[in-house]
Amino acid sequence: MSEVPNPEYNPSGVADCIDTNKLPWMPLPNVPGMSIKPARASGESGIFSLIFKLEAGSSLPASVYLGSMDMLILSGKAEYTQEDVTSVLNPGTWGFVSANSRVNSFHAIEETEVLANFYSGVAFLNDDGSLNSLFTALDVLQMAKDSKITLVPNSLSACMDLEPEAYNGNGEPLAITSGNAGKLVNDVADASTTSELTHPHFVDTKAVPWLVLPGMEDVGLKILRVSEETGYVSLIVRHNGVADPHTHIGASDFLVLQGRLGVRNGPPEGYGPGIWFYEPAGARHNATQRVTDEDLIYTANLYGPVMFDSGPGTQIESLLSWVEYKGMAEANGIKLVPSTKPEDSSLLAWAPLKS
Repeated sequence: MSEVPNPEYNPSGVADCIDTNKLPWMPLPNVPGMSIKPARASGESGIFSLIFKLEAGSSLPASVYLGSMDMLILSGKAEYTQEDVTSVLNPGTWGFVSANSRVNSFHAIEETEVLANFYSGVAFLNDDGSLNSLFTALDVLQMAKDSKITLVPNSLSACMDLEPEAYNGNGEPLAITSGNAGKLVNDVADASTTSELTHPHFVDTKAVPWLVLPGMEDVGLKILRVSEETGYVSLIVRHNGVADPHTHIGASDFLVLQGRLGVRNGPPEGYGPGIWFYEPAGARHNATQRVTDEDLIYTANLYGPVMFDSGPGTQIESLLSWVEYKGMAEANGIKLVPSTKPEDSSLLAWAPLKS
């Protein structure tokens, strides 16, 4: 194993990650049984990232998504019914909802925790299809401010701001910290935890094979979605080697599921399960690696290409964009989660809302 990165850890400025285990669950107004742990919210793009929890028997209401949304079931069990067909969602299920979709309620059979990225606001509906309330990035920002929680910064310059006083209230760890969360996405699936999926916008990550990047044999990828329109790529990563020096041309976010991740300016012991990262556009890593012998597994959304070199000022050696990820998926016969639902006309301005 390589030498532990950053042995002289001396952080300054606002951190680019947040330990969700140290955050409280904050009830969401107007949605009984739902609470959130906020991670990021952008006043510029309207994107916000969080982990939400549904109590057993409660539901995320039927909604209209003004922007797209992706999600990963971390713990519990939920179901989704559409056109009289039900998908059962167990831990390890990943899903994507395209913008301007009307989505039925999402029901928690057991207490369920979900990692979610919202690319714009969501409109919660009443049972009759009328508008109940809107939930946007500004709501997340205000909830964090009220609880004195510092969210991850949205830009490199914001990372240079002086770090404010840390949240010092009582935290509530995620359910995944009590066991090996890598099993959520590993190939060998227990039949009792395999999701029963009938809708194309969900995939059981346990059923997606690990692929290996040429020249990076210690890194495994499960490719979930690739957008040719935006260049966004959603992955599960098994990172057991040392990544070459690289720059994030586009931003990216990660949630550690298993192992400990060592990054630039990070503590020598690394970051463990439940730590959520946001790397703003232009962020650079001279080395990224695991710092224990355990498999390092994390989720990843890439919002643009990643450029690899041999160090500051050296020539570009490779550039990974959506083109390469899509090519890898096609070459290995992987069916990606679709990015659009072109046959859906339920949100035409002159059409009535239908279930």
